Amino acid sequence: MDYRQFIGRNVVSIKDLTKDEVECLLDLAERMIPYAKGEKRTKTLDGKIIANLFFEPSTRTRLSFESAAHRLGAQILDVSQMSATSIAKGETLADTIRMVDSYCDAIVMRHPYEGAARLATKYAKSPVINAGDGAASHPTQTLLDLFTIRNCKGKIDGLNITLVGDLKYGRTVHSLVDALMMYDVKLTFVAPDSLQMPADIVENLRNHGYDPRITSDLGEVIKDSDVLYVTRIQKERFPDPAEYKKVAGTYRIDKLALLEAKSDVIVMHPLPRVDEISTDIDDTPNAKYFEQAFNGIPVRMALLCAVLGGEI
Repeated sequence: MDYRQFIGRNVVSIKDLTKDEVECLLDLAERMIPYAKGEKRTKTLDGKIIANLFFEPSTRTRLSFESAAHRLGAQILDVSQMSATSIAKGETLADTIRMVDSYCDAIVMRHPYEGAARLATKYAKSPVINAGDGAASHPTQTLLDLFTIRNCKGKIDGLNITLVGDLKYGRTVHSLVDALMMYDVKLTFVAPDSLQMPADIVENLRNHGYDPRITSDLGEVIKDSDVLYVTRIQKERFPDPAEYKKVAGTYRIDKLALLEAKSDVIVMHPLPRVDEISTDIDDTPNAKYFEQAFNGIPVRMALLCAVLGGEI
């Protein structure tokens, strides 16, 4: 499949892509690794301008998109301090998008409200890439997660993938589940009852022939897992601080916990972490979260190159 089919396309949800299209982007990302590391150079997007429009804080996503753009020779318009823009004066999202669209060739947008990225596509002529909206979707994180699993395990099909932590508010796991329905995998959800995977997502899985294992006990499932995808309990997503305190620190992956796991299990995390993964496993071959973070660069390079018609 030719990645040039993506020219001008919006990427709002991983569900906008087919499995073949996902695999095409992952293959292109593989080719981007030496460029992402600075071992090779390219100016394939020279003259292109990418607007980073971030309505909520971000470190890895924003910086990796910036790095990806620079590695491809593009320029960045960084709009991450909303208090210094007309948004603080009451400008609507629609008007902001129309204005930014006239200054750039592509828009990368993060927003705290679900549906904001889809709304942006109605007002932008340039392609819009969703960098996370509310608890709904984070397609580029999903692509780098799939890329990490495929690179570390050599495949995705046939794996037992366990998602741990905040499965209710975590947009990363919601997007990942949508993508994993394209593959032949076993899914396990580990969370306190109050943070379990939303019922509509579980029902959708079952309607597609999947039978996810649902539990609050990590100990009973860790031994069967090929991938442990750990998430932070997201304090900022809780409407009630008292409810957050009830579940904070529920799960912790450390060397002792890994004694019960397969020797080749990989531990992933979208970061930032708080205390859910101990630093004592950072240097083990199981820890893949920093490699995962780096993989955001070649994956986002691949996506920018594809939607803007770059040649590699």
